[in-house]
Amino acid sequence: MTAIHQRLSALTPTERRIATHVLADPQSVVDNSITHLAAACGTSVASIARFTQSLGFSGYPDLRLALATELDRSASDRERFQVSESDVSRHDDALTTVRKIAFAEASAIERTARQIDIDELERCVDAVRAARRIDIYGAASSGLAAQDLEQKLHRAGLVAQARTDLHLALTGAALLDERDVAVAISHSGRTLEIVQSAKVAARAGATTIAITNNPRSPLARVCSLVLVTAVSESTFRSGAMASRIAQLAVLDFLFTRIAQADYDTISDNLQRTYNAVTDHRID
Repeated sequence: MTAIHQRLSALTPTERRIATHVLADPQSVVDNSITHLAAACGTSVASIARFTQSLGFSGYPDLRLALATELDRSASDRERFQVSESDVSRHDDALTTVRKIAFAEASAIERTARQIDIDELERCVDAVRAARRIDIYGAASSGLAAQDLEQKLHRAGLVAQARTDLHLALTGAALLDERDVAVAISHSGRTLEIVQSAKVAARAGATTIAITNNPRSPLARVCSLVLVTAVSESTFRSGAMASRIAQLAVLDFLFTRIAQADYDTISDNLQRTYNAVTDHRID
């Protein structure tokens, strides 16, 4: 179902109608035939087949299997966190609220880890390690993720800067070249400022990396490398919080692999930067 959420904005009206039905009642899809789904959506069997293939499935049986697997896993996770749903309501008590947020955030990390493209991750690692300079773009909560990556790379000894101001992002991007990397972070992949900055960086010759929940978004199309989070939409802020947690997880995957590749040097740099601020800690 995460794959459907990720592609909703890129679907045709007919595909969106099918997707809405699948998301509203996935168990019905698991339990019934392609003919039944076509009738329920008021469309043809051929349209259902095209819809499943547009999501990357080989056919309807493959979609049913994926839905069944995700439903079983979700039921197990809900039981573990003792919640019936992830959306927080105004009437939830403190314990239920804590459990729902923990469930949403843990699920976002687990789904992202399962679906991350390891080969693409390694290509991003190689690009960042070889970069003369790394610019990182993000707005609002994605800006916080950008700042988190900046401080990690900075302490590792790499030249990195988070640019959360549009004008600074654009002017900085214009000064990049083929020796540099630009990392653009946007959950939707449609934040205008971030897409524009990535476009300018790409035109300047930099390697561009997108961190997004939407692999078919304008940002993903602009960037040469794409790392995808796997967060389902939510009607409350638990969804927004989960998107931030998933972004941070992907950035941790990226940074840790960079640190592993230059283990001795980066370990030394991390220790030196730790020692530099030791006197500013209160015993």
